[in-house]
Amino acid sequence: MTLTDADLERYSRQLVLPEWSGAAQARLKSASAVVVGTGALGSPVLTYLAGAGVGRLGVVDDGEVELSNLPRQPLHFTPDVEVNKAVSATSKLQLMNPTIMIETFPARIEEFNAEAILAGADVVVDCSDTFATRYVVNDACCALGTPLVEGGVLGFDGLVMPIKPGESACYRCAFPTEPPEGSVPSCREAGVLGPVAGIVGSMQALEALKLLTGAVEPALDRIVQIDARNLEQTVVKTSRRPDCTACARVPAATQSG
Repeated sequence: MTLTDADLERYSRQLVLPEWSGAAQARLKSASAVVVGTGALGSPVLTYLAGAGVGRLGVVDDGEVELSNLPRQPLHFTPDVEVNKAVSATSKLQLMNPTIMIETFPARIEEFNAEAILAGADVVVDCSDTFATRYVVNDACCALGTPLVEGGVLGFDGLVMPIKPGESACYRCAFPTEPPEGSVPSCREAGVLGPVAGIVGSMQALEALKLLTGAVEPALDRIVQIDARNLEQTVVKTSRRPDCTACARVPAATQSG
């Protein structure tokens, strides 16, 4: 896909990076990404993917903006309270970068609709806030052979895990079963600080851009854990499980994606 003069000016600061190139930018322009969740993680992810020039963005969220969301979800403003989050996020992203296409999905990802919503994406970024949704998204991406970037944040802690089905460990490889209900507190119960979500979401966006462009190798087979109390980072190595119910039978054809 050809870059216009306006593209060259808009994206000039990333185009001068030695790891980047006009070809990488053109790949972004023709690429499609779907972001599940437009909250504390989804806000920075969508902002940076739209800003970087991903040609098509799918924005998925069935929730409504709440007043308590605003300190950590910068895509939503006070007048957006009670507006659907996907619609609210889309309105800001269209102003931020009118050259890209944005598709709005005011829906919840479930087993019955996940593959239909995620089909055609070159990468999916999961910014959901429930374990149930994470497993549904992971399993759908494995079935589709679509690269995925998982992320989570709670309190001062966060994690990021980029995934290439058929090539690296998937989320279910690392965490085979969902935690028992009530064993992990929600953000509503345990709290979360906005900048921590901003760090994790920015890292998710970075890994998504790596997967889309190939400019830099993504951190596959690794879970990057962040402790924002002291800015410590721990990297946990992972590997594919031959008995994984999500990705063990992923066709070899998807491994070179």
